[in-house]
Amino acid sequence: MALALSMLVIAPLGLYLWADASLDRRVDLGLLPDRPPRGRGTNYLIVGSDSRKGLSAQAKKELHTGSADGRRTDSMILLHTGAHGTTMVSLPRDSWVTIPPFIRPETGTHHRAAPDKLNAAFSIGGPDLLVRTVERNTGLRVDHYVEIGFRGFVDIVDKVGGIRMCLDKEVKDKDSGADLSRGCHTLDGAQSLALVRERHQEAQGDLGRTRNQQRFLSALADRASTPEVLYNPRKIYTTADAALGTLKVDKSMDLWDLASLLRAMRSVTRGKGARVNVPLSAVGVPSSKGSTVRWDRTEANKLFTELRRDQPVGGEKHG
Repeated sequence: MALALSMLVIAPLGLYLWADASLDRRVDLGLLPDRPPRGRGTNYLIVGSDSRKGLSAQAKKELHTGSADGRRTDSMILLHTGAHGTTMVSLPRDSWVTIPPFIRPETGTHHRAAPDKLNAAFSIGGPDLLVRTVERNTGLRVDHYVEIGFRGFVDIVDKVGGIRMCLDKEVKDKDSGADLSRGCHTLDGAQSLALVRERHQEAQGDLGRTRNQQRFLSALADRASTPEVLYNPRKIYTTADAALGTLKVDKSMDLWDLASLLRAMRSVTRGKGARVNVPLSAVGVPSSKGSTVRWDRTEANKLFTELRRDQPVGGEKHG
């Protein structure tokens, strides 16, 4: 998908205009208050939303998505690119963080800064409040925002002909619908969605799931740039159409930025980057909002400082 989008950038004007117009640029990061200063390199916030928009009742049943109203984040990854390659940092959705002050648009009610789960920021205030919360708790400025929902995720995987993944154990989860044996599989869209949503079988719950999500995103970007996809005009354009028609991005993002993001994800698969989780001090900590995970503030701040300065990151890498 990275090279396919790159080809669209140098395609005839009409095709470029179609692709550019298909981007849903509804997030205006330039309007956000109290932002941290820019660091070195580029930071993307990649959000997997559990939005069910566009799914029929039958599709919801087949994909095991449930029928909850509203939107929540099913995954959040902060991706940094710079002089030392790419670093993908998973942000657990149950992270106990400080949500900055905000005004509920439907009521006009002012809310003070308060602790809550990271996922709550998106549920309460959408992309704007989520970005502000990530920036407040990491000290990193988010340069670009990318969001994709369930329907788009499934479509993109199916358009590229499936994703090859090797599992070191059997994966079965009735909630997500995952039912995969140990070994290597070419996963279709529905199977892929089930895998990246599965967490009950993981020894570390949501933390184990974030590793699967990182691995899968890298594999998807790698698959989309194979000759089988890249030199098949039908697949190039149907894949681009599926991707561009289902993404939500910030107003300053263009096709070059999107292609750069996908190339960065692909590079991790090829050993030119790192996949890490935010360092944690505790998991399963009770709170008024349910079970939470707590960041190791000393180690987390060290990680975010390295990213802000565009330095090589320490800590555990997951290839």
